[in-house]
Amino acid sequence: MKEKINLGILFGGQSCEHEVSVTSAKSIQKAIDREKYHVHLIGIDKSGGWHLGNDVEALTSSGSVTRLRQVQGRPDSAVSLELHNSGNLVSRRTDSTTQPHAPARPPMLDVVFPVLHGPFGEDGIMQGVLETAGMPYVGCGVAASALAMDKALAKMVFAANGIPQAPYLIAGSAEWQRDQNRIVTLSEQKLEYPMFVKPANMGSSVGISKAGGRQELIEAASLAFQFDNKVVIEQSMENCREIECSVLGNENPQASIPGEIIPGAEFYDYHTKYIDDKSQLVIPATLDEETIRRVQSLSVRTFKAIDGRGLARVDFFVDRDSNAVILNEINTMPGFTPISMYPKLWAASGIAYEDLVDRLVELAIAHFESKQSLKRTF
Repeated sequence: MKEKINLGILFGGQSCEHEVSVTSAKSIQKAIDREKYHVHLIGIDKSGGWHLGNDVEALTSSGSVTRLRQVQGRPDSAVSLELHNSGNLVSRRTDSTTQPHAPARPPMLDVVFPVLHGPFGEDGIMQGVLETAGMPYVGCGVAASALAMDKALAKMVFAANGIPQAPYLIAGSAEWQRDQNRIVTLSEQKLEYPMFVKPANMGSSVGISKAGGRQELIEAASLAFQFDNKVVIEQSMENCREIECSVLGNENPQASIPGEIIPGAEFYDYHTKYIDDKSQLVIPATLDEETIRRVQSLSVRTFKAIDGRGLARVDFFVDRDSNAVILNEINTMPGFTPISMYPKLWAASGIAYEDLVDRLVELAIAHFESKQSLKRTF
């Protein structure tokens, strides 16, 4: 009998998408094939503490990772992770008392699924930790993750690759504080109302506002700068449909059939995505064959432009009259919640949820093994 794979599911995190990550982990845990995997849950609480447990529910009461009991300001039996030169990621429990105890060590992990969304999880930081540990992990690498999270840098890369985007400009908090009027005037010269203002490094539409005039633009920028020191001011794509496409693979990625988001509000914001459940997912999207091929082709081009691997969801605007396809953004660790578009699109394309997890694990291990043959020294 084939030995089971020790899979670590890393979830939670310090970003405002913590609850989304928790829900994604629950969904993966519920669907995973226990005949193939030993599942080891690693929860990161909102303060950055790491904890081990046997199931998501035990670690995530009230929808967040539960801190272990505090003793004199420190977690009792807090969990720390050791990064070994041997390439093994293991855990060790440290007791808050002065009495020596032998560390409890679960089996070595074979691969990690970092189902973390937003900053400190999806932006290359955690990917760097796993790279340093010599640990295979699901999803894009450090550079691709960091690039995709930074909407401003990503737009420059996409422009260099000839991928169509909405007109935009980038502003920093220092220049906004120094000369707010100049940025507003420049925005009005280069773009037309309505505009969207987005923090450069956030996900799940957090901190995003739609501005229909000068005062709304000022308020939108002020809000966005609460989440990041750099914002993107972008022309709103009116009279467009919101189309999403899932990408899967390493060197030869494939695109799923596209789906359409019909927002339950003026735009697809955080509340609409995860709370009120009023938005509709139309799968497959009702597009003509030529537009479908265009969406799929641009999805793969976008994925390759950031040197993506494993998975990503690529979001587009499609003009209702001309069917022009315009890139919105790429998400390198899309949600795996029960209502998430990424797994739903692959299910409609013929890959069931548990098979999708299998494929992602296989891709992670294959990429890791391919890197082992590379020379690291002269």
